[in-house]
Amino acid sequence: MRKKTSGRRPVKSVITVRPAPLDRRRALVTFDGRTEQAAIGRSGITSRKREGDGATPRAAMKLIGGYVRRDRIALPPTPLPTKATRKEMLWCDAPSHARYNRPAKAPFAPSHEELMRDDGLYDVCLVMDWNLTSRRRHAGSAIFFHLIRPGYVPTAGCVAISLASMRRLIPHLRRGTIVKVL
Repeated sequence: MRKKTSGRRPVKSVITVRPAPLDRRRALVTFDGRTEQAAIGRSGITSRKREGDGATPRAAMKLIGGYVRRDRIALPPTPLPTKATRKEMLWCDAPSHARYNRPAKAPFAPSHEELMRDDGLYDVCLVMDWNLTSRRRHAGSAIFFHLIRPGYVPTAGCVAISLASMRRLIPHLRRGTIVKVL
């Protein structure tokens, strides 16, 4: 399905992520007729995602919104709802906690991810609906679409692309855009 945006050529509402040849920790991300390199989980892609397994879930995940380090990065306008990342923003990854796979606010003692990181990975951090609307304990948390480490180092289960790729992609994203991992 193609959608039309004013002043731009039509764009697809699906981003496809497929394994790269020869390295199960790398992927090819296709959107708007372009294919970009990406990193995925250190354990590759799985149909049986579990907390801490280091795998990227094989699924069609809707984008919910995202976080942007506006003190570091200026992005083109996007219809995708984004919030400015702040120091107290966290994401709970403790399966036994009531906030599992949900945003949390510091101070927060249970296991969590800090959204304002020094390494820049979450300078653009888009939240995909993995285990959010139908949450199951131990089924995986914090599956994000974010920026890549130099050398395409594998992630803990997220999909990561370069800042240049993210800048090309983000104007086309909106709530409900599907990230389909094959």
